[in-house]
Amino acid sequence: MHVPDGFINAPVSAVAGVVAAGAVAVSLRGARRELDERTAPLAGLVAAFIFAVQMLNFPVAAGTSGHLLGGALAAILVGPYTGVLCISVVLLMQGILFADGGLTALGVNVLDMGITTTVVAYALFRGLLGVLPRTRRSVTAASFVAALVSVPAAACVFTLIYWIGGTTDIPIGKVFTAMVGVHVLIGIGEAVITALTVGAVVAVRPDLVHGARGLTTPLKLRVDGELVDAPARQSVAPVAARSTRGIRAIGLVTALVLAGFVSFYASASPDGLEKVAADQGIDKKTEEHAAKDSPLADYGVKDVSDARISGGLAGVIGVGATILVGSGVFYVVRRRRTPDAPAGTARTEETV
Repeated sequence: MHVPDGFINAPVSAVAGVVAAGAVAVSLRGARRELDERTAPLAGLVAAFIFAVQMLNFPVAAGTSGHLLGGALAAILVGPYTGVLCISVVLLMQGILFADGGLTALGVNVLDMGITTTVVAYALFRGLLGVLPRTRRSVTAASFVAALVSVPAAACVFTLIYWIGGTTDIPIGKVFTAMVGVHVLIGIGEAVITALTVGAVVAVRPDLVHGARGLTTPLKLRVDGELVDAPARQSVAPVAARSTRGIRAIGLVTALVLAGFVSFYASASPDGLEKVAADQGIDKKTEEHAAKDSPLADYGVKDVSDARISGGLAGVIGVGATILVGSGVFYVVRRRRTPDAPAGTARTEETV
């Protein structure tokens, strides 16, 4: 759903940019409260993983494909504020390095793919956890539903933005019907990817899943017939640190394999927005990307003739660049955290 330059007029693109910049500023402040010594190193990896999975377009209908947006996944794993920053980093890398998503439309893309998906998904996720049994399965099920709804929600927001500032005169009803229809199907793929990823992490380290932290309870011991809180053990922090490094290594290898190898087998069909734009005539005034001559434009390395090698190298470079930039951002955010901000969950816990 990357919006290119030329779909939305300059004034509306500028307003969207201002709104997106304000939301990112708020997210930078909010992320200081979400990130702790365990999750801060993982946030950059989450951004890189989302970048990698976004390269894996999957078929959803005849001649149409879809890809992960990632807002739901990021919000549930590392928190809504940090999630907005993760998606923003991904969109920035895609726009600058790979000419994917217009630079003047960056604000539109952040507002649509980053803020909308993250806010809608996390609000629905928390609402569902409020009524579902407090179990790990509930986290996975809520992740599925939240991700599913977040994609057509983003399609609705794009339609609204296009209605206000679209550069072609197309009946908005047709745009709305086409966008929501195809993105409901894409949302199913988003939901499956999100639920599988969240379920895998929550099965081994629920304490590292931001959205699952409310499902933990203090470890209790029975003393003289009464339940009391167990004392925290000094060995917890070193064990958690080692385990976090292991998960980070697994996540990084997975992202590199997906971007460097599996991406070659992704669907070559246009994604939902591209298909709707071509069918409805939205793309009549599309402008050339400012980074069209980038050595990595269109997810290939310039002057490398072998398509498999070219795409694989581009994917690996993209994962590396995203994790470096993302980790740098989250390191700075973590370092600038206010003294009174909570330090995260550091006590001994027993998961439900």
